Amino acid sequence: MEYTYTILDSDATSNLQLQHYLGEYGDFTCAALAKDSTEGINSILKFSPDVVFINLNENAQEYFLMVMELHQYVSNLPVIIGISKSKNYAYDAIKNGFFDYWLMPYNEFDIRKSLLRLKKQVPAKAEPDTLCLKSYSDFQYINTNDILYLQADNNATEFVMKDGTINNAFKTLKSFENQLPKNFVRIHQSYIMNTDYISRISYGKSICTLKHNKMQLPFSKSYRANIDGLKTILSKNTISSLN
Repeated sequence: MEYTYTILDSDATSNLQLQHYLGEYGDFTCAALAKDSTEGINSILKFSPDVVFINLNENAQEYFLMVMELHQYVSNLPVIIGISKSKNYAYDAIKNGFFDYWLMPYNEFDIRKSLLRLKKQVPAKAEPDTLCLKSYSDFQYINTNDILYLQADNNATEFVMKDGTINNAFKTLKSFENQLPKNFVRIHQSYIMNTDYISRISYGKSICTLKHNKMQLPFSKSYRANIDGLKTILSKNTISSLN
């Protein structure tokens, strides 16, 4: 079970630093990054993250208005954590229902305590592992754990299963992108991969190799950020032989 998060921050340095801290917790995955309140509200409505981090150092009142506006569109707001170099906005953050308020520079101990409290008070929801493929009056149920990858086929999508069978859905690949569990990652215009089956990432050849039959899938430059994030997550649970 994982928490997805979105960062609203125009400062690239603090943005990367926060991602670094959160990267130490394997159950926090970045859903989107935004530079201002306009991008922020769009990202929140599009990706429905569990947690939103807002740097209040610039345009704090604009962000508070954004949080108020969110109530018009969603029944349950994500957990919101404010970030600032001072305590100036702490009262307004509490008044607007923020879960916590972090001071910069970041204190690793305070972040750890806050995230542990978050996990205790707001447990992550288990994701369903069954996907229903509907075609007119036909309903086909497949276990997402058995899917190796999805491949675009014009306006249809092929689900390639680990037993070698292929299931077809008459929807575009994009329509499934945000419906699948977090272990599915878009790596190419034509492919979404189940990362549980990955055995190798070759940056030189721009290829991901799967454990089953050493199958190779290409990844493209436009999805390089997804591959970098995947490599980071996989590296946390491995023994490195790098010098």
